[in-house]
Amino acid sequence: MLCREVEDAKRLKRRLETEKPRTDATAEMSEDLFEGEKGEDAGDASVAYGDSSAGNTPRISAVDKLYIVLISLHGLVRGENLELGRDSDTSGQVKYVVELAKALSSCPGVYRVDLLTRQILAPNYDRGYGEPSETLVPTSFKNLKQERGENSGAYITRIPFGPKDKYLAKEHLWPYVQEFVDGALSHIVHMSKIIGEEIGCGHPMWPAVIHGHYASAGVAAALISGALNVHMVFTGHFLGKDKLEGLLKQGRQTREEINMTYKIMRRIEAEELSLDASEIVIASTRQEIEEQWNLYDGFEVMLARKLRARVKRGANCYGRYMPRMVIIPPGVEFGHMIHEFDMEGEEDSHSPASEDPPIWSEIMRFFTNPRKPLILAVARPYPEKNITTLVKAFGECRPLRELANLTLIMGNREAISKMSNMSAAVLTSVLTLIDEYDLYGQVAYPKHHKHSEVLDIYRLAARTKGAFVNVAYFEQFGVTLIEAAMHGLPVIATKNGAPVEIHQVLDNGLLVDPHDQHAIADALYKLLSDKQLWSRCRENGLKNIHRFSWPEHCKNYLSRILTLSPRYPAFPGNEDQIKAPIKGRKCIIVIAVDSASKKDLVCIIKNSIEATRKETLSGSTGFVLSTSLTMSEIHSLLISAGMAPTDFVAFICNSGSDLFYPSRAGDSPSTSRVTFALDRTYQSHIEYRWGGEGLRKYLVKWASSIVERRGRTEKQVIFEDAEHSSTCCFAFRVVNPNYLPPLKELQKLMRIQSLRCHALYNHSATRLSVIPIHASRSQALRYLSVRWGIELRNVVILVGESGDSDYEELFGGLHKTIVLKGEFNTPANRIHTVRRYPLQDVIALDCSNIIGVEGCSTDVLTPTLKTLGIPTK
Repeated sequence: MLCREVEDAKRLKRRLETEKPRTDATAEMSEDLFEGEKGEDAGDASVAYGDSSAGNTPRISAVDKLYIVLISLHGLVRGENLELGRDSDTSGQVKYVVELAKALSSCPGVYRVDLLTRQILAPNYDRGYGEPSETLVPTSFKNLKQERGENSGAYITRIPFGPKDKYLAKEHLWPYVQEFVDGALSHIVHMSKIIGEEIGCGHPMWPAVIHGHYASAGVAAALISGALNVHMVFTGHFLGKDKLEGLLKQGRQTREEINMTYKIMRRIEAEELSLDASEIVIASTRQEIEEQWNLYDGFEVMLARKLRARVKRGANCYGRYMPRMVIIPPGVEFGHMIHEFDMEGEEDSHSPASEDPPIWSEIMRFFTNPRKPLILAVARPYPEKNITTLVKAFGECRPLRELANLTLIMGNREAISKMSNMSAAVLTSVLTLIDEYDLYGQVAYPKHHKHSEVLDIYRLAARTKGAFVNVAYFEQFGVTLIEAAMHGLPVIATKNGAPVEIHQVLDNGLLVDPHDQHAIADALYKLLSDKQLWSRCRENGLKNIHRFSWPEHCKNYLSRILTLSPRYPAFPGNEDQIKAPIKGRKCIIVIAVDSASKKDLVCIIKNSIEATRKETLSGSTGFVLSTSLTMSEIHSLLISAGMAPTDFVAFICNSGSDLFYPSRAGDSPSTSRVTFALDRTYQSHIEYRWGGEGLRKYLVKWASSIVERRGRTEKQVIFEDAEHSSTCCFAFRVVNPNYLPPLKELQKLMRIQSLRCHALYNHSATRLSVIPIHASRSQALRYLSVRWGIELRNVVILVGESGDSDYEELFGGLHKTIVLKGEFNTPANRIHTVRRYPLQDVIALDCSNIIGVEGCSTDVLTPTLKTLGIPTK
């Protein structure tokens, strides 16, 4: 009890810390609104959250030839015979993304859909999950006639990442997400060029959107969209903050225990990043937006409305951005089923020659009287699905037991002893209740069923004039309710969550309090005993079910996509290319050591170049210096050390917000004739959502509030540093790092203000740099790989034992990382970290691509680089 009270107090404190800056931001955006604008469209769910495209649907034609990329990383993903329920990750989301890919590929104007997921080569799993590519058979829309090329259609593309011989649950995929990103980038770049050639447009056909599904795929989509400068779309499916709040209220686990089990803080940060980077966020219901997304720092309903109003009339938003929240319910594949019912809602007469599906007899064998109406529940055996309350409601209501049978489809199982502890506990409780109420002959609970047989089970329940029941404590959406309706099966559903909005559309059943077993029993008895009510609910469901079809979903989806302004890689043509010495290099060595003094950094640079001198001179190996220093500071450092800037092929400066290429202005070898060309294409990519002058003014105001207090004296500790700032980097000088707030607090504040950016402490926390959301040293490296055709597997990054705030991002991916250990490393400062979760949730510390060595001499570097496949002297 005390633990719960402490957690409640912490929750209240966090809410109060969030409310004031959020109120300030909302108030600032309220100024100067036209009369009546504050309440404009407030009740219209389609436009209230920034979705201004409603009612203005662009025409979709075959000429558009869109390339769409969907990402869903976890679970077992294949096109047919889905193993739904095999584990907690292979569930409704897998079905959703596969059906979405098929449906989109059938739409006019969509040329290709790639569903990217993880390649699984683990034993005891079907070989199909290890196939690099799988063609999906599209759904068939009426009157669709479209010429297709060889690479058109829908595909599952499996990207290898993480341990090759292991199947990983979604909670354990986090350290490998960047490895997926690098592999996915390679595929997308390759496929974009192929499609461009195939349709004869003369240039790569870049994706219209990168659409991430779930938090981990959201991070991947954010990084890919940033590297390619294309739009990102995000669907959360089941949000981490909502799950965390629910688990805390149950009081069974502490916050630390929840985080250990579910990696929940990593998940929440990924969802915040997805808000930062997304152009559109797709929600299933209004409730998801107003009660779930509204929990996040990066989204607030009222501020979203006010920003939308300002954008609509061209007013200044002072650098603030909010993604467009769009409500598009999931679709269901049911076109082939509707013909089975006539207009009165009755199933077509059963052909004497046809055989009953095998699953029917498998269920009927449980019943003493199989002619009674069948109450059907389809849910995995998880506590939140509330199956035990349903069994209690059935068992304690004798009239209901006399009227109907109960069927529980609780996934597939071999033996309870082999199930997870949570699922085993639920199933054991169900069997115990069946025994306690002596429900033998009245309850069916088959061990096995195929995914394709679920539809037959709905049909069986409808034929017996039964009902479908979903009494989960909270339902995120409830596709099973839609599936039941499409088979003419009335429903009893929880009043918590999306079923309320589904019921408003279908009007095909009753809503109940999932905590009230008597209300559940009464509703079931009422629905099954009142034949007129049952028939009316059945007819209503069949009449309105088209609102949840995939064609309807895709029409709404594509109408939003087509309103987005064009955004794609702005690489110049050959005649406009800058002279970049990085072009044509086979191997790249990136020096990104932040934890060394300038003297030691120069030593590391010289030793690295010396270790590969022969290959450097031949032009096969190139060096990149990646640092928080400005280009001017780098130039001064190299000149003072007697080094030539042309020893490098590129400079990643200002923590990844600037990218320069060195070149000689003439034939003279003098370093004074060296010039540095800014990559303006890179700059145009990262300027997306950059707050500019509005952000700078807010940061200056914030900096003035950070003071050192001694008695009654206050002394400002952070000052604007114009000398070290650039177009996409606002620098601030820190005179006393001991009084700096933790970086994660500053990042939280920026999100609450809807200022989309990265904040970094560097130079041993004596400098604060604020850069665009898509800028970082790791992202700059990805940009270089895409623009200049560099294989990331042939890249090695040298880092110290600690570094700037973005240090951890330098580890993940296909490249190799060498950690230089030794006394030259300065210790990390606690305020650097933006993490709210353990390091192992970010980095696979046991990865073979990461090597630690003692020292930084050529004797150490030469064999290490050779081990990693980099040619040395």
